[in-house]
Amino acid sequence: MTHPMHGANRFKLGIFSANADGGLTLTKVPERWPARWPEIVQVVQMADAAGIEFFLPIARWKGFEGETNSRQHSFETFTFAAALAGVTRDIALFSTVHVPMVHPIFAAKALATVDHASGGRAGLNIVAGWNPDEFAMFGLERTDAPYEQAAEWISLIERLYTAPEPFDFEGKFYSVKGATTAPKSLQSPRPVVLNAAFSPPGRAFAAAHADYLFTTFVDIEGGRETISDISARAAEAGRSVGTYTTTHVVCRPSQDEAEAYYERYAVSEADQGALDYHTSQKMKHAASHDPETFARHQKRFAGGAGTYPLVGTPEHIAAEMVRMSQAGFAGTTVSFVNFLDELPYFLSEVLPLLREAGLRQ
Repeated sequence: MTHPMHGANRFKLGIFSANADGGLTLTKVPERWPARWPEIVQVVQMADAAGIEFFLPIARWKGFEGETNSRQHSFETFTFAAALAGVTRDIALFSTVHVPMVHPIFAAKALATVDHASGGRAGLNIVAGWNPDEFAMFGLERTDAPYEQAAEWISLIERLYTAPEPFDFEGKFYSVKGATTAPKSLQSPRPVVLNAAFSPPGRAFAAAHADYLFTTFVDIEGGRETISDISARAAEAGRSVGTYTTTHVVCRPSQDEAEAYYERYAVSEADQGALDYHTSQKMKHAASHDPETFARHQKRFAGGAGTYPLVGTPEHIAAEMVRMSQAGFAGTTVSFVNFLDELPYFLSEVLPLLREAGLRQ
């Protein structure tokens, strides 16, 4: 089968962060996403039936403190994708992996398991990791060359899938003897790779090793620079890399209703303790946003981890997605305060408008 990420729709969509309580939000509202398994299955089956291309989890090992300790409750992503393979038919199922926490030989075996269980629908989202508190849980320290490690990691996985015989390898980060794995992945040379990177070293890694870059922006037009940069870097490497972005959605019949709810959950009832922890740690240890963005857009971080807000009527949200496509984005992820409550309205009202605009079949 054709992997959903290579399908015909001009602008592809993914559901992001449903494996973790709160999703991307840092809010105290009672309806915040609980990430219970039965509801997750309902959401992924709903997305699958609607033709949504992919289901993308976050990788978290430690919560963000505050009143909710948001994202402490989260499902491990290889197991998550393998379990969902049995209850879905067409949607791509990604696993998000912190490179330092997972050995490449284990990752190759786990990823191939998902690929076989899903009939070739597996995907891998590679992240370098940024939270030192999570590293400490594993007895690790963050390297000063995370993408150099990531390059060695994914190269080993690809070699495990393609080498005809067991091999030895001695690198800066990994030393293996007689390395081999079976079964190989169904996808060749390996499953689709997404890389969530923002810094120049991250972009260089994505250009050399990923199929798609997953990035953020402050405004849609500002995303053009990232797309141009990653395209040029990939071309130099003789490759083609698409660019996806990520959003949090409040879709309501009226603009006023949507904006009032956004103000309620992301400002009035934000989990300020969790927000302070999350933004302070990211400012110190991640390059996902510049300092001005952290200072000016606190609402976006409470509302959806600093992703772009799509807040308004179905018409407004569809128009914003058209602008993303025109800027050169291959697609976006969406997240909600409560996926099960809010996804049906998004699917029924926004998808037809995207079809009318020629972005989806």
